[in-house]
Amino acid sequence: MDPVTEDRAPEPLTDYAQRLTRSVRAFDQRRPLLWDLHFTGFWVTAALIDYAGGGWRHNAHDLGVPGWLLLAMSLGFTVPLLRRRTHPGLALAAMVPFAVANAWTGAALQAALLQLVLIYHLALRRPLRHLGWATALVLGPVLLSAVRYGEGTWDQQIGSHLMSITVAVLIGVTVRTRRTYTEALEDRARRLETERDQQAQLATAAERARIAREMHDIIGHNLSVITGLADGGRYAAAKSPERAAQALDAIATTSRQALTELRRLLDVLREEERQQADLTPQPGLTDLAPLLDGVRSAGLPVSTSIHGSPSLPPGRQLTVYRVIQEALTNTLKHGGPDATARIELSYEEKAAVTLTITDTGIGSATDGTSRGGRGLPGMRERTALYGGTLEAGPRPHPEQGWRVRLRLPEESPQ
Repeated sequence: MDPVTEDRAPEPLTDYAQRLTRSVRAFDQRRPLLWDLHFTGFWVTAALIDYAGGGWRHNAHDLGVPGWLLLAMSLGFTVPLLRRRTHPGLALAAMVPFAVANAWTGAALQAALLQLVLIYHLALRRPLRHLGWATALVLGPVLLSAVRYGEGTWDQQIGSHLMSITVAVLIGVTVRTRRTYTEALEDRARRLETERDQQAQLATAAERARIAREMHDIIGHNLSVITGLADGGRYAAAKSPERAAQALDAIATTSRQALTELRRLLDVLREEERQQADLTPQPGLTDLAPLLDGVRSAGLPVSTSIHGSPSLPPGRQLTVYRVIQEALTNTLKHGGPDATARIELSYEEKAAVTLTITDTGIGSATDGTSRGGRGLPGMRERTALYGGTLEAGPRPHPEQGWRVRLRLPEESPQ
């Protein structure tokens, strides 16, 4: 189908009819009794006009029916309509005595046809099994009139009423099916809207967690390096001005690198500048050497042992990089002046990798909580994305320091 045809606005008359229907339904839902009173009052008025004006005489089999009985039957066929929606079965049963009297006396009031309204509401609001006895209640007086007055053939009298009942039932079932279908669509739309809101909230929470991890990794690591360099430069200023100048150069380089990474992260967050955002890729294994050089220049000796050849996808490379960055940053913060660190990295088949980072620091020898905060949860969240495991805690006694062990399993085939 042509998209232009699908999105075409409805005709003015159709749109007006739909808006009018919605407004009427809304009014009926707010004040159902008022609508029922209007509906019932209309038919009561019509029946009384038929009684008072003598219109009933055109169809009557016996013109000698007492006036009080005609009035009672007119009201008996119309007043029960007030409960047609809440209790259609009881309303129909209330009409039965008047229908019998109408058939027996030969008045043949046209108001008896209002029983079809109750048949319609039974088909609309009640189980279809109720239609059996309801049909019997409506056809019983018809049979009585046919036996007593015998005008026309049986198939004409019974068949015409049975056809009217069938039409009323079909209309009720059609409206009921349409209403059920509409309610199902509305319920589905509500559920989809709820699911959409939930997905948006989950996506927002995940994005916030990702941004928090990135901000922590960028700011925490670079500030730790800068702090180490500043402390070293301060001590070297008096004895070796050249070393102090080197420390200041390293501080400037590290600061610019941190600012570049922060700008890239913030540019992605700006919707209006998304197209102009810096497309520099996230750090990977090729960026380990600059990372280690920066840590070493901050005063932390780091040795490495690498086995195998790296063949990891970018996401896993970022996870390994950030875990190394966080572990070394924690060593800079808590390890003390004489701490050293060692990295053992083993690449395996199908993008599996094992990483162990140990240090000889003194800041975490007593408990396993001193290196808490945002860093360790962030590392575990990154690891969980690939079904891996992360262990972090003090090294076993009598060894001193901290150990972080990352294990990423084989990459599952897509």
